[in-house]
Amino acid sequence: MLWGSVVNKLWLTILVLVSVVLGLLTFLLLEFFGNFHIEEAEESLMQTATKVSILLEEIDDRSTVYDTAERVQDPNSRIAILQNDALWISNPDEAEPLPDVEQQWLLNDDTLNKAVTEGEDVSKQLILPNTDRSVIVVGTPLQDGSGAVYVYQSLSVVKETGNQTTQIILLGAGIAFVLTTVFAFFLSSRITKPLIKMQDAALNVARGEFGTTVPVVTHDEIGMLATALNKMGKQLEFNINALSQEKEHLARVVNAMVDGVVMINRQGELTVTNPPAEEFIHDWQFENGETFHEVPGVWLEIMESVVSTASEVTREVTIQGREWVIIATPLYDDAAIRGAVAVVRDMTQERRLNKLREDFITNITHELRTPISLLQGYSEAIIDDIADTVEAKNELAQIIHDESLRIGRLVNQSLDLARMEAGDTNLVVEEVEINPFLERIVRKFQGLADEREIKLGLVNAVDKRTYRFAPDGIEQVLTNLIDNAITHTENAGAVQVLVSDDKDQLVMIVKDSGSGIPEEDLPFVFERFYKADKSRTRKTARTGNGLGLAIAKNIIQAHGGTIKVTSKLHEGTTFTIRLPQDTNLT
Repeated sequence: MLWGSVVNKLWLTILVLVSVVLGLLTFLLLEFFGNFHIEEAEESLMQTATKVSILLEEIDDRSTVYDTAERVQDPNSRIAILQNDALWISNPDEAEPLPDVEQQWLLNDDTLNKAVTEGEDVSKQLILPNTDRSVIVVGTPLQDGSGAVYVYQSLSVVKETGNQTTQIILLGAGIAFVLTTVFAFFLSSRITKPLIKMQDAALNVARGEFGTTVPVVTHDEIGMLATALNKMGKQLEFNINALSQEKEHLARVVNAMVDGVVMINRQGELTVTNPPAEEFIHDWQFENGETFHEVPGVWLEIMESVVSTASEVTREVTIQGREWVIIATPLYDDAAIRGAVAVVRDMTQERRLNKLREDFITNITHELRTPISLLQGYSEAIIDDIADTVEAKNELAQIIHDESLRIGRLVNQSLDLARMEAGDTNLVVEEVEINPFLERIVRKFQGLADEREIKLGLVNAVDKRTYRFAPDGIEQVLTNLIDNAITHTENAGAVQVLVSDDKDQLVMIVKDSGSGIPEEDLPFVFERFYKADKSRTRKTARTGNGLGLAIAKNIIQAHGGTIKVTSKLHEGTTFTIRLPQDTNLT
């Protein structure tokens, strides 16, 4: 618990650091002052010895010298004068006087006798003979070489002075330690108090209270940290709100989708579903006898396939009489697959419509053979003079004949469309010179355009001379588009055929200024038998059967290209064809 708080850590760290510094400093100071006091005592004793030696040289009266020596000596020391084998020792002044020393003891010591024998100043710490008292002894030789002056003093005096110094140093260290403790605790509290507030603010932000702010009371690093934390909270609130909005938008989009959407993780758990997907899951569980709390087995199988193949997986299943297509793709977390997302599409209605259309083609081609035979029979009967007048005969015969041709075209086109959708295109790709090909097609409609006072133009902006496509099929497409454009364009209008190349594609555009196609009809113009003119009462329009654009779309798709339509009512219609030049059609 002691190291669980930043305050305690910082406080103890400062205390340990200061304690180590104060300890080292105290030790060094004690060593320094201990030596200093000894050296100072030795220097003081040496000065006394020097003064006495000078007195001995300048004054011949020994009693005066001895009296003066006793006056100048330190009360805690004693003077010993060794001259001409005679030893004089001053009288003690202290309460516990130092004992006398003997001449022989001074001369027998290897260090002290150098003052007499070698004329050197000497100094030594030793124990007086027959006692346990430690003293400092200094000696200086007399100038005439007749002896030496010794001064000795007890070490206890020096140690007493050192003890006083030690007490002062320890007292100062203690005061410094106490002050440091108070200062360290105060500093730690000043630093950690805003940190505690930041911690509380961070916990509030973690709980979702993004409006929490930390008061900025300083402009140092802690103040900058508080400012950064406040900015982080605001930015985090902004990001969370943005993510929530995106999540809400995504959820709305997913829930509004007609197709079902399912997301499953690596553990086989469904993480995202929308109502159509839940409907499929409910039907699956009902039909397979699974509980509503279990993950459908089909999802587990799809997940295993996605993980093992690391690619898109498609499954078709029939549940409760409805046909479903499941398309699943892997979801990646960096390089690892973390799950799969699947789209569940109900194909029942679409396939029923396709079947109805196919049945309609089959039925209409079957049913129209009889009317064709009847029409031909009536025409023969009329020709055989059954009608009253020649004019009536010819008029009826012409009508019957035209209708039979129209029905024959309907049958032929229906058969062509069915054959194309079955993959039998009968289209042969050639290298086609684009200019003569386009000019020939436009020229076919020039008379009709002039008759309607419609300006028919060709704008050729291609760079290449030849392109690869099936000329019969593309001619059929362009013929149908130009014919429709002229048919649905008012007199004195304009129809343009624009041809250009875009990278590796041939682009052909048929544009008119006609009546246009209603917006609600645009998605269905390429459907079979679909007519935008529901009433079919346009007097200027030729009779159509609704198969031309469907056939055109199949021809373009057989080339690997695309055909698109854009239109605005009463402003005109534009069909755009894009043919790739790397088509595999043969």
